Amino acid sequence: MIKPSLRYASSVVLSSFALFACGGVPMDLDAGAEAGSDAGAEAAADGGPEGLAEAGLDAAADAGQDAGPAPGSTAGIQCDYNVSVMNSSPSVNALSTSRWTCTGTQRLLAANGIPDHPVVARFPNMNNPNAITVQTVTAAYTLTPTMGTMATQLGGPRGAVGHVLNGVKMDPSTAGSCDNAGNCSAIGNSGPWSLEALGSSGFNFGTDENNAHVQPGGVYHYHGMPEGFVTVRGGGPTQMTLIGWAADGFAIYARYGHSVATDARSPLRAMRGSYQFVSPVSAMRPSTTLYPMGTFQQDYVYVAGSGDLDECNGRVGATPEFPAGIYHYYATDTYPFMQRCVRGMVTAGGGGMMPPPMGDGGLPPPPADGG
Repeated sequence: MIKPSLRYASSVVLSSFALFACGGVPMDLDAGAEAGSDAGAEAAADGGPEGLAEAGLDAAADAGQDAGPAPGSTAGIQCDYNVSVMNSSPSVNALSTSRWTCTGTQRLLAANGIPDHPVVARFPNMNNPNAITVQTVTAAYTLTPTMGTMATQLGGPRGAVGHVLNGVKMDPSTAGSCDNAGNCSAIGNSGPWSLEALGSSGFNFGTDENNAHVQPGGVYHYHGMPEGFVTVRGGGPTQMTLIGWAADGFAIYARYGHSVATDARSPLRAMRGSYQFVSPVSAMRPSTTLYPMGTFQQDYVYVAGSGDLDECNGRVGATPEFPAGIYHYYATDTYPFMQRCVRGMVTAGGGGMMPPPMGDGGLPPPPADGG
């Protein structure tokens, strides 16, 4: 079978922009909590991070742990992160700088967008003709994240969904799409079927071993697990690893979380997203023979309780930095790989552009059959 190729316009290719449809329908926070473990969901339903705090404080005390920041605050965590390291990978060959500081109310990032881990894959490459270049990266996230009543979509022109500690942004969606006949383009997001960068053999977006590639303008960014950075942080199955901060101010962890969300002493295991393939498949969808399930964003639907996490790939639970419990996100090996939305409040001054809320289901529905 010949692998489908993408149409390119001029030299602008593979630009990652937000693909979410915006339904503007409020989402019940308790419904999202159902996706977590039974213990974590119950705590969230009983009062979210605040409801978990009392149980978490007791558990932390029993384990001899510091209870961490005051409930609802991330102050004092990674406020002095400052890394400057030469990346001699052939595709990079530049100094990587990233500095996070904290004021009384905000967490501030100043970075140059250069990864601080090896990049073995070559950029430009046949499927991604863009070179990694130095950027000016800034962000300001609140130190007191607050759960909202609706999930909010981010990505692309709506603003980064978050940043890894090394200053590289998370932008998991793409601007590629196909029409009902299976004609596809890497840019413009003009078709009803939104292409995924990871998880399918249908298309090759030129991503590297870190699930990243390069936008026009030289912006290196992650679509999934930033494997090289997880290694830099010493991540693995024996510890939870904080890898970044989301635009709403909540922390992002890599892969592993406690098997019982509220119990910091419970074993760690790989967290699973709560998205499943849509069934039945829309008759308007391009052929699954040519475009296997998983090629399109619309191939997935959020199913509460089918995994460990909510529609934004997060949950309320205990972490090493927040043993009393807090809402937090995960990069996962299963779809959606990184959060495509945030559950906390996002303001123009706090790292976002106040985009509209998401509709139910976490993802846009497939086109209606027959039109």
